[in-house]
Order: sequence, then structure tokens, then C-alpha cells
Amino acid sequence: MIVKLIQLKMNKRPMDTDLKIRISPSLGLLTIANILNKDHNIIMENENIRDINFNEPVDIVGITVTVDVLPRAIEVAKIFREKNIPVVVGGIHITAVPQDYLDYFDVISVGMAETTWPDIIRDLENKSLKKIYYCNTKITGSKIVSPAYNLINKKDYLYSNVVSTSRGCPFKCDFCYNSCNSYSNFYVNRPIEDVVKDIKTIGKKHIMFIDDNFIGNPKWTKEFLLAIEPLKIKWNAAVTANIANMPELLDLMSRTGCESLFIGFESINNKSLSNVHKKQNNVTQFEKLVSEIHKRGIMINASFVFGLDGDTKETFDATLKWIVDNKIETVTSHILTPYPGTKLYDDMLKAGRITDFNLSNYNTANVVFKPKNMTADELYNGYIDIYNKIYSFKNIIKRIPKSKKQVMPYLAFNLLYRKFGRLSEKVCKLLTFQRIGEAGEFLAYKLK
Repeated sequence: MIVKLIQLKMNKRPMDTDLKIRISPSLGLLTIANILNKDHNIIMENENIRDINFNEPVDIVGITVTVDVLPRAIEVAKIFREKNIPVVVGGIHITAVPQDYLDYFDVISVGMAETTWPDIIRDLENKSLKKIYYCNTKITGSKIVSPAYNLINKKDYLYSNVVSTSRGCPFKCDFCYNSCNSYSNFYVNRPIEDVVKDIKTIGKKHIMFIDDNFIGNPKWTKEFLLAIEPLKIKWNAAVTANIANMPELLDLMSRTGCESLFIGFESINNKSLSNVHKKQNNVTQFEKLVSEIHKRGIMINASFVFGLDGDTKETFDATLKWIVDNKIETVTSHILTPYPGTKLYDDMLKAGRITDFNLSNYNTANVVFKPKNMTADELYNGYIDIYNKIYSFKNIIKRIPKSKKQVMPYLAFNLLYRKFGRLSEKVCKLLTFQRIGEAGEFLAYKLK
């Protein structure tokens, strides 16, 4: 059987370049590929890189969906279905609201692919496909399948050295998909030996752990870091702000090669955070957190969400000052987006605050709701303005890390990825993204 797996073209934000969409492949699709490729032929397609081949003879099509590409997923599915090729759709958005899309796709896959896709393929072979397949049990870590790293076209991406150590998140913030009933605070770690095997398979000295929360189970994280210490790799990961209370874990992270941590600060206003039940964040501890991370020579990629109900138009300047004063190396900013299925969406819908139902605009770069304490234009303009100010030459200089070993990676990211991203994009297309990624890795992690 021939199975085509498709990653759809993402909707770029104003500051995004192809560096963003080419940073790494989809581990979700690669996992499905590894579930199936022992018995079936797999075709991987990324529409961000090449147009979809609709004329290729295939037996079934699988599409992974985030909310902003849902309209495109419907378009693509229609073309294949007109050719009598069944289309399976899954992913984080579909799992949140599966009943909304029964008419648009042949099969809805809800939850973890490890339990749904084998049944889908079996029923297809038996000509007994069901409309919807549920992951009815909370899968154990040992059942999580490694991605099919051998199927990655490395020339297409900046980095192919991506590894997942867990699924889910133990927290339930209102604006996150983890607030959906479909997710129910699900969190599970993979066996340590399986993750180590993935790292060795990749064969790189720098690894990006792409979990929602690398420290969802701190005990597991400690054991894992001790296991990878002999590998002498460099790595980065996403953690929650409560790591401020885990100094021993931070010490271990530094010792085992941590170069940067992505942290969802989201707001420097406690009221804004409490309104969305971001209970793991305590603004009074933010500066302590930053200090503890920085003194260990680790960089911070801080995420902020603008448009929370405690925000005003003054929030942008206050946040910018805090970022610069604390020398935050990298910032990822978003406009608050009420994803369908989340508690935030349900609350805003009931209050009549949703103003835009075009899901293509739900990419955290558009105002799709009525803000509480500012106009929609003030929110959007503030979002664009703070990005430009953070990555101005003046503020890049002001934020240069005190740790000398981080100066080179800091400048490489701020200048080549952010400030001159359009130029870097052209160079990548000329020389291949893989080569530029390897060069960036050398500059960032080998030159000290």
C-alpha cells in the first residue's frame, strides 16, 4: 500500500521567513511513517517546500492539521477525494474538535497515531473504514514510536536534529489546547533508553528537544540528563517558569550541555496570567528565574502573549523595558488567539467577543477577538512594534549576554535569523538550508 503524508503550507506571520518554516521537519508525520513503513511505501510531502503532487498514484492520504491550515486541508482533501482516494486528517486541532469536520474528510484520527493508524490501515485493507478513530487509552511511554529519521531530506531543513522526550503537558492554561476536554492534562515520558537511541541515530552533537514541557516530570528529566551526560551533546528545550524553584535541575542542565531554554513567560502582569489560569507562572519570581538561568551560562527564548484581559496599550512598552533590562536573548511574541475547543474560545464565544471566524487567521499574528482594554488596531500595531524594537540594533546591543560563550550564538540568531532573516533566507535557498544550519550550528556551539 502507498501512503502519502502531507504537511500543509503554513500561514506566515509578518516577521516570518522561510527560515521559520524550514527550521525542522514534522515529527508527527515522521512518527506515522515509522508506524507504517515496515509494511507499506511512504511518500512524505511538505507543501512549504514543494507543491503537492495530486497525480501520484496512492492508496490513502494523511494530513496533519493545525488550526490555521484547516481551510487549506479541506481544499486538499477535496481534490484527493474526487479521485476516490481516502483522506485521513489528524493533529492537535482535529483532536480538539473532531466532530466539526466529519463532512470534510473520509477519516478523523483523534489522539495518538500509535493507536489509530494501524486500525485505519487494517480497515482500509478490509474495505471497512470508519469515520472516526479514537485513541481510547492513555498510551504509555513505551508505546510511543520513534520518528522515521531516515526519511528526512536533510537539504530541505536548517536542522533535522529534533527529538521528542514526552507527549502532552501537566498544566491546563485556558488559551492552550491542553485546556480541551480531549487532552485532559495528559503527560507521559518516553523510556530514557528510547530517547537516547534517537539521539544516537541522529548522530549530531546538538539536539533540539521539542516537547511542550521538558520538565513536566522533573524526576524523569534528572534521570534523563544523567543518562545523556556521557554523550557530551549541546541541547535546548522548552520548560515552564516553575523551573525557578529547581536549582539542582538547572545545575544539571548546565552541566549536561544546555545552551538555551524556551520559556512561556506570556506576561509580566500577574492579573493577566491568573485570568487564563497560568498558575505555574509567578511574576514576582521572573527576575530570579532569569538570573538563575543566566548565571549558569544558559540563554533564554522568552514567549509573550499580548491581548490578555489584563493588558493595555501600555503593556508593550513595559514588556519591552523588562526584556531589555533583563537581557533576554530571544523573544517570541504572539497575539492572543482563542483556538476552537479551548476554554478561552468557549468563554469568548459565549461573551460575543469572537470577531473573525476565518481559521486561516488563527496563527497568533491576527486579532480575531475583541480585546478588553485596547482596540484591535492598538493590539496589532503594538505586536508589530515591539518585535521591531526588540530586534533593533540598539536593543540587540543592549541585550548582549554577560556570558562570553553565548555572545556568538546570540548574535548569530538575532542578526542572521531575526534582523537580516530575508537575506539569510536567500542564502539558504542558494546553498541549501542544511548547509546554513550546519554553519550556524558551528558558529553557535563550537566557537567559544
